[in-house]
Amino acid sequence: MRRNRAGNLQRNPIMARQSKPNRLAEATSPYLRQHRYNPVDWYPWGPEALEKAKREDKPIFLSIGYATCHWCHVMARECFEDPEIAALMNEHFVNIKVDREERPDLDEIYLNAVTMLSGRGGWPLSVFLTPDLQPFYGGTYFPPEDRSGIPGFRRLLQALAKAYQENRAPLRDMAAKVEEGLKRLAEMPGLVREPQIEEMSSAAENLKKEFDPVNGGFGQAPKFPRALELAFLLHYSHYRKDPRAWEIFAFSLEKMARGGIYDQVGGGFHRYAVDEKWVVPHFEKMLYDNALLAPLYLAHYQITGHNFSRRIARETLDFCLRELEAPQGAFYSALDADSEGEEGKFYVWTKEEFDRVLPPDLAPLAATALGVTPEGNFEGKNVLTRPFSEAELAERFSLSPDKVRLDLRMALEQLYKIRRRRVRPFRDEKIIVSWNGLMISALCLGTQVLGHKLYYDAADRGAKFIFDHFVQEERLYRIWAAGKASIPGFLEDYAHLANACLDLFETDFNPEWLAAARYLAKLMERQFLDQADGSFHYVAPDHDTPLVRSKNVYDQTIPSGNSMAARVFWRLYRFTDEAHFLDRAKGVINRFTETALRNPWGFAHFLTGVLLYLTPPLDITLVGAPGHPKLQEMLAAVYRRFLPERRLLVKDPTDCTRLEELAPPAKTFAPYGDGPAAYLCHAFTCQPPVREPEELVARLARLPA
Repeated sequence: MRRNRAGNLQRNPIMARQSKPNRLAEATSPYLRQHRYNPVDWYPWGPEALEKAKREDKPIFLSIGYATCHWCHVMARECFEDPEIAALMNEHFVNIKVDREERPDLDEIYLNAVTMLSGRGGWPLSVFLTPDLQPFYGGTYFPPEDRSGIPGFRRLLQALAKAYQENRAPLRDMAAKVEEGLKRLAEMPGLVREPQIEEMSSAAENLKKEFDPVNGGFGQAPKFPRALELAFLLHYSHYRKDPRAWEIFAFSLEKMARGGIYDQVGGGFHRYAVDEKWVVPHFEKMLYDNALLAPLYLAHYQITGHNFSRRIARETLDFCLRELEAPQGAFYSALDADSEGEEGKFYVWTKEEFDRVLPPDLAPLAATALGVTPEGNFEGKNVLTRPFSEAELAERFSLSPDKVRLDLRMALEQLYKIRRRRVRPFRDEKIIVSWNGLMISALCLGTQVLGHKLYYDAADRGAKFIFDHFVQEERLYRIWAAGKASIPGFLEDYAHLANACLDLFETDFNPEWLAAARYLAKLMERQFLDQADGSFHYVAPDHDTPLVRSKNVYDQTIPSGNSMAARVFWRLYRFTDEAHFLDRAKGVINRFTETALRNPWGFAHFLTGVLLYLTPPLDITLVGAPGHPKLQEMLAAVYRRFLPERRLLVKDPTDCTRLEELAPPAKTFAPYGDGPAAYLCHAFTCQPPVREPEELVARLARLPA
């Protein structure tokens, strides 16, 4: 099998059952192409399939998944590669396969529908529709035969085909009820009003109730990192000086980083843990998880100076650059959980293998440090963890902490070298704009906090690739796959990329990034704004989304389009003082505050944005030659502190025309004596400029709580 630059297998990870490909062979989505050798007569979502269903009066079977989904692979092997099941599907249904990462609008609608129908949702998402695209039955994974209380897919197909042919009325009644429920959900009724800072405490208290005080994180197994909820508690603890919120944040970060959900050898976080102690992960690695978690560890390092958090942040960003960056720039989507048909095979170790590959003087320490035992913690093998601190290991082995650190680094380097020889998990080489926006923002923060230029270079390279290839005729496209852009962008794509542009602007201070953010904001308003209530639709009016035009309000694994749009418009207002941007931010905030306070679990990023909106602003403007040593010291002093409420500008008095055009407040700040000067304005009050980095450090330290 041919391997690509990163050593990834290029063939479909699902075993083919027929030599002749179906029409999915023409798809660009890696997920759809995984199914090109199924005996199922698959169609991609589009006019051909939808017209066929109406013309032949056949129900639609809609299968939604993604390329690195373990249970999607299982259902494919068990059902879609079975010739008899495929024959039933082909005879009685029009079968459509959708990549949820390409079409999150379809995924959102039909996931909500399946949740209404069955009380649960997930992937693979299996939905049966009328030719008018109304859902009348749905679920997730179905085995080929009845198993563990789940109906077998073969029997289900036969029963639904018979019901549709012989007793259609109840199915149509159910479909109509589900459609009505989807419309009510899309309307999002709620009082429109301004938020109050005191109300944030109720949201924080609701999150605190679900905290696991033993293992960190929230709830029981399966356990997700919940980066957005942790970020809210971080900001809440910062603004309200809440020690319990900080404790939950800090304790959860450490527990996750010491668990198997974190790849102790290669860096980066897996999708979630199947147990409450974070030991055994579901092994897929997603770009967005790592893009959202790395900034949390960077913030913890800014606040505490702990090198543990610095290491986790650096290793996570390094993993993304090493394993997910595309050669031309920007970042691929994910790594699969499986390799060679086994979940986690790439990542786990037997005790015998562990002892064989490490020198005798390193193996005992490394085994203890990484939780390796003969019995293992995952099907007789070991997912590596870090149950002990370096100080605890030093005491146990009568070594100095420095010696422990050195020996562990040598052991991990050897394990990494050995692991590279294994067959790697499949890599989904789609480039998704919204996820890349999150990654670019994380890299900008990594550049600021850690001072590593390679992170900036990757962020700059990725953003430029997106603008060069994804923006066409006043429209942003969402996906890059098989050498071309496709799928018109959704609200989240515009909003996340615009936010990334503002982060790039606060990293290199090139005003063209501010111009790019303003341009994307203009496109957002043109294509998505609901003039009636000030919030934003998820899809443009000419998109082929069926049944409802939703708002994409809920923060789930990534920030929703509306919550990120509110943040972008607020930040643009801070840079420009243009009331228009403030009105747009307030439109979203006031529209959803009431709903968000009732359900902080679905609005964590939104509520973080509300905190930023309510917190007294901090404006920092550095004036002087960008390369001047004192200005660089001042900039480093600002970057060292966790100041999420800041607005940061660097103005070169000899070259500021474009900056002042895009950010008129910059005109206010003039050179002050010889050399650079720093202007600090807090809570709408400006202080005298300072000329020495030490003075700026002292001013920042004296900021009122």
